[in-house]
Amino acid sequence: MIKDVAIVPCEHSNFITPKRVLYVQNGVAKAWDMVEVHDSVAVILYHSEHDALVVVRQFRPPVYLKNGDGYTYELCAGIVDKEKTLAEIACEEIAEECGFSVAIESIERVTSFYTAVGFAGSVQTLYYARVDESMRTGEGGGVELESIEVMEIPVTEAQRFVLDETKAKTPGLMFGFGWFLENKL
Repeated sequence: MIKDVAIVPCEHSNFITPKRVLYVQNGVAKAWDMVEVHDSVAVILYHSEHDALVVVRQFRPPVYLKNGDGYTYELCAGIVDKEKTLAEIACEEIAEECGFSVAIESIERVTSFYTAVGFAGSVQTLYYARVDESMRTGEGGGVELESIEVMEIPVTEAQRFVLDETKAKTPGLMFGFGWFLENKL
């Protein structure tokens, strides 16, 4: 349950750095406010025994300010904030968030793309992996103070889920589901 929400100035963050970009475009001086953020990885997880896509549901304060609920459905994902390969980070996130141990050679790189281009321009690299119950190492849910609920969306419901505007979803999840339906079915 979320309560006692307050908005206060951000004086220091380990995750974002506000900046102003000054530039000249077609002879006109311009300024653009942005935040520098970490790049990230995300994983389309297919549970082969359940014929379902594994996603996470978690509270996102900026979404709360828009819809009063704040819970989003997302692919398993994490920021690139350590000296490891992107694939290694993806494997760690699968274990931490969703509770599955996936060998690094078992994940497939799909593509990378820019996110939040209006204010951040970070790069997210997308992977795909299959899991089953023999790979389960725990319940998932994240680390430390993360509060992540692991959910499964049956493949037969994936298209309907993507188009359900009552559920806040990330563009990465929507793209990832589309890629899966086009390339893995």
